[in-house]
Amino acid sequence: MTGSSFGVGTAAGSIAGDDVLIVGGGVMGSAVALRLAQRGIGVTVVERGIPGAEASSAAAGMLAPQTEADGPGPMLALGVKSRALYPDLAAELRELTGIDVGYQRCGVLALGFHDEDERALSFRRTWQVAQGQRAELLAEPALRALEPALGPSVRAALHFPDDAQVNPAALARAFSQAAAAAGARFLQGRYVRRVVVEQGAVTGLELDGEVLSTDKVVLAAGSWSGLVEGGGVPASVVRPARGQLVAIETRPPLFHHVLSVHGKGYLVPRRDGTVIAGSTVEMVGFRKEVTVGGLATILTLARTLVPGLADAPVLSSWSNFRPYTEDQLPVLGATAVRGLYLATGHHRNGILLAPITGDAIAGLVATGDAGVDLAPFSVTRFAGPA
Repeated sequence: MTGSSFGVGTAAGSIAGDDVLIVGGGVMGSAVALRLAQRGIGVTVVERGIPGAEASSAAAGMLAPQTEADGPGPMLALGVKSRALYPDLAAELRELTGIDVGYQRCGVLALGFHDEDERALSFRRTWQVAQGQRAELLAEPALRALEPALGPSVRAALHFPDDAQVNPAALARAFSQAAAAAGARFLQGRYVRRVVVEQGAVTGLELDGEVLSTDKVVLAAGSWSGLVEGGGVPASVVRPARGQLVAIETRPPLFHHVLSVHGKGYLVPRRDGTVIAGSTVEMVGFRKEVTVGGLATILTLARTLVPGLADAPVLSSWSNFRPYTEDQLPVLGATAVRGLYLATGHHRNGILLAPITGDAIAGLVATGDAGVDLAPFSVTRFAGPA
């Protein structure tokens, strides 16, 4: 994106000393940058590569807080609020950049194979309906009528009609371009060494060879957040979880809903006929390989769910790193260091939570009010935070 018409890739010389500095140019950093710039606040995003080129672009794009939830709680509430922002956000980003982010309220089918799966799906429906969410348990005949291509081993499903999807690469591009158009500066190809802290307050950001002065830093570096000295996130708190994915071509489409098997994987059908199949969760550090075992697991599940995919061509495969936390909640909000804010640890829900993270962190930086309760996501819930 360097040299684009929106100015992404601005030189360091134009950075103002009172800018809010954001570490990381993925969807989180760019979303925060957009909302700050729209408030008229100077902001510079420091990104070691191309904005959005890491986990943001490598995700499947599910907006599925109900599908992903193990039970009621702050994560479900935050995810549902963020999902509700997407229709207006998609229209806004199209207006600002001309980019269609591929938002579809396609619904998700959470699938089961055995009697115990059906009982678990029924239990999930009960507590979700009690939380005010829409969920419908489908017996096999209704399920087959809805998605005839499903394999014979699929016996039941829980339908989440409000869960949705976007194209993550388009979303990441749109966020960064919109932020730049609003006045945010992007400093690319630079490595952040540390957040400079003096007497309990942020005073700057040390890069490779210079220190940028600032009194406000937002750490939004995803899986790399724990590597930033003074960033308030120990490496043990946010770790990389490798996820492998596969793109499969189907023409015409074989199914229309996102298909999910809780804890095992999913199939996401795109409007262009591509199916994104995923995903592994592997704690292997920053090893980015795509492996035989990972692909075998993903493709076996894909063929089990939709046998017709057996003859479909594989277009590509890739992997990237989700910022994992032990409780699988993000790390959001202010820290004990004055002027240091966190927007990381989103794990499998980064695309889903990007809109509300951008709004909340920008509000917190600008006014001290996030607009939502971020207490459950504070870094202070972990032992020994910096």
